[in-house]
Amino acid sequence: MPRLLLLLPAAGYANRDFIAAAARLNIELVACADYCHRLAPGWGLPPLMSVPFDQPDIALPQVLAALKQPVDAVLAVDDHGQALAAQLRVALKLPGNPPEAVATLTDKLHFRQLQQATGLLYPAFAQVGADALAAAAVSGFPLVVKARRLNASRGVIRADDADQLVQALEQVQRIQALAQRDKDALLVERFISGVEVALDGVLCSGVLRVLAVFDKPDPLDGPYFEETLFITPSRLPDATQRDFAAAVERACVTAGVTEGVVHAEARVNEAGVWLLEIAPRGIGGLCGRVLVATLGMDSAEIVLRHAVGLPLPVQANDTAAGVMMIPIPASGIFHGVDGQDEARAVPDITGIEITAPPGQLVAPPPESAGYLGFLFSRAATPQQAEAALRAAHAALSVRIQPLVKP
Repeated sequence: MPRLLLLLPAAGYANRDFIAAAARLNIELVACADYCHRLAPGWGLPPLMSVPFDQPDIALPQVLAALKQPVDAVLAVDDHGQALAAQLRVALKLPGNPPEAVATLTDKLHFRQLQQATGLLYPAFAQVGADALAAAAVSGFPLVVKARRLNASRGVIRADDADQLVQALEQVQRIQALAQRDKDALLVERFISGVEVALDGVLCSGVLRVLAVFDKPDPLDGPYFEETLFITPSRLPDATQRDFAAAVERACVTAGVTEGVVHAEARVNEAGVWLLEIAPRGIGGLCGRVLVATLGMDSAEIVLRHAVGLPLPVQANDTAAGVMMIPIPASGIFHGVDGQDEARAVPDITGIEITAPPGQLVAPPPESAGYLGFLFSRAATPQQAEAALRAAHAALSVRIQPLVKP
């Protein structure tokens, strides 16, 4: 039985998916949480230890001291534990992507520098502090201000003029500080027009096998960039999809990431494919469940299979599928979602899962990286899969109590 150390984030959507997949595959899990293990929810897998994922220098010796038996692999469920997982693999002499390679992909500035050095398409960019004039000198408006290490559109704001740029810099700096990240300078770059797409694939010795290419049919032109719909298969031309995959493989190998599942985002316009970012993990949230319809297994199972050397899924079938990350319409206290039975009754809808608990404070991007829940569809065509998600979402009514400002 393979034995695997799994880093479980406090609020990870996919924690249970990984635990369930490990049980199906007969993989023994050793769980490590990034908060007090005595407060762990009922995952059916009590964490062995709790350590601060965002402080690998402190967490590394704690994990090594707690491990009593060897493990065959180390994985992090999401972005939060990637740096620690990479350092643990080095300390335990296990195969996998080195820490410096993971750091290159998870830092938006370093990723832009990698694109620049390897000849991939990239927007003009600059690293800036609070100096709006220096930022504007990047290449003119419109610009996008980004926190370097946050994900899921958190801390990403478009600015169309100097006044908006000043406001965006101040807002992103505040968001970054609230996330308790290092005081990084911000990334400011030229806005890239075009349609946005995503790719999930698995690297084996530096060769990328594409698992799915997703269309994002909702326009993502700002000022904020909340993701909602992912539909597969993509309706992009086959040649464009091949160019996308080739760019992802090239960027990963150049960075030193040659193993495991990766999730890439890109913009496509008349100039070609512009990579936005690549994460050394599968698609986020519960979105990985959409692959069950096309590949017969979810992203969590594919990640685990690759980690312990089990066979990966065969070629995708002809089924179309989609997922909607239910958007947060306003900031406030979440109370619930009405109309779920009506949404489930929509043809081609295969599931609804509300993940936000009642009473939770919620906010849309750029302030937050969370979602209210997920809608899933499966249909004969991408158009039908998309239409089902839109119809189901229209049947829902979200109840959020606005916060009263003092």
